[in-house]
Amino acid sequence: MKRIVLVSLVAIGVAVIAARVVSAQTPAPEERSGQPERPIEVPADPNAPVPVPEPSEKALRYHRTGNVLWAVGILWGIVVPLALLFSGFSAHIRDVARRIGKKWFFTVAIFAILFTIVSWVIDLPLAYYTGFARQHEYGLSNQTQAKWWSDALKGLMVSVIMTPLVLWIPYLLLRKSPKRWWLWTGLASIPLIILLLLVSPIWIAPLFNEFGPMKDKALEQDILNLAQRAGIEGSRVFEVEKSVDTKAVNAYVTGFAETKRIVLWDTIIAKLDRDELLFVMGHEMGHFVLGHVLQIIAIASALVIIGLWAVHVTAAKLIERHQKKWGFTELSDVASLPLMGLLFGIATFVLTPAVLMLTRHNEHESDRFGLEITRNNRAAAVAFIKLQEENLGVPRPGTLYKIWRSSHPPIGERIDFINSYKPWETGQPLRYEEKFQGPAPTP
Repeated sequence: MKRIVLVSLVAIGVAVIAARVVSAQTPAPEERSGQPERPIEVPADPNAPVPVPEPSEKALRYHRTGNVLWAVGILWGIVVPLALLFSGFSAHIRDVARRIGKKWFFTVAIFAILFTIVSWVIDLPLAYYTGFARQHEYGLSNQTQAKWWSDALKGLMVSVIMTPLVLWIPYLLLRKSPKRWWLWTGLASIPLIILLLLVSPIWIAPLFNEFGPMKDKALEQDILNLAQRAGIEGSRVFEVEKSVDTKAVNAYVTGFAETKRIVLWDTIIAKLDRDELLFVMGHEMGHFVLGHVLQIIAIASALVIIGLWAVHVTAAKLIERHQKKWGFTELSDVASLPLMGLLFGIATFVLTPAVLMLTRHNEHESDRFGLEITRNNRAAAVAFIKLQEENLGVPRPGTLYKIWRSSHPPIGERIDFINSYKPWETGQPLRYEEKFQGPAPTP
């Protein structure tokens, strides 16, 4: 959702300040060569609960510095738009765009391109630190300098193309319907979000990594059989060469309608065994079967409408008070984009706990779906332990983290649930049994 235009403007960048704040908390050099291997403790009794491991010292450091980056990023996401406004720089970009574009539509398009490039430059120091330097410091990355810069420039290219294509919509509606523009823009965002879900798996994601058929054909068939039992027809399985970038692991089901696909990073294939992978894929299939994709569309659209309504009711007085310094007198002036992004970001930030609570619920139900379709609690618990170890996770990060940052339930809570949820053994009904096709697997 954060890549949707206007939402993404909140996170323009943290720049050099964040890097300086975090640099004092980075691990010692001897800890940067990679995460030490720790044996996973699994009880010999296959029916015994799998204990939640304590996080490593490196994982705790990674967690704490991540919190620092998040907090500074929120503050900097306020400071940068204000600086662009009070310095008159946004108005200056508009003036340049007017001289080049002359007509309104081209002025908006050129402003969008220039603003995107300026934002990218401001964000570059932090983006490099968080996306490259920090990942190497904690032994999570295999990425080369060349690959990082290539991906960064490709991301800029995508933004430079997409932003002008959509930015004219809210500004045109501001001119045509000053009182209801926020509602019409929010409604217009729905097909744009759907289009993004259709286009992203096919044209955008492959720009950054190589997607190909699975090398392990037996595992691919197992996954397709699981998908068929989950009622997902016509899917394709892709293996992504993600090891060129990271040592972390991931898998997902993405796309919409005819573009749906099952995707596994090559790192997760290397580090999880067959049963563990099948649970992970059962979880990801749960998102698709339980309608979470449609919920994402609904949530994103609602956030756009609420956020733009907040902009509508607050921007006029601010513009009236600061118009001389800001260089514009109406919200319909494209120079107001930093103000729109700032107010939109504040509104959506206030709604963050509610949104994350819903996504955590969906993740919990997908865990339940994955357990019911595979009936292998031990494999599921061990899979989460491996995810924790490989991704430097903290299993019980605390209440504030959970409320404000966590889109998934903490791993400790997920393993606790996995250890206790076995309705097929107690004769209790399965919540999603009616969605399954074919016989149940042998526990």
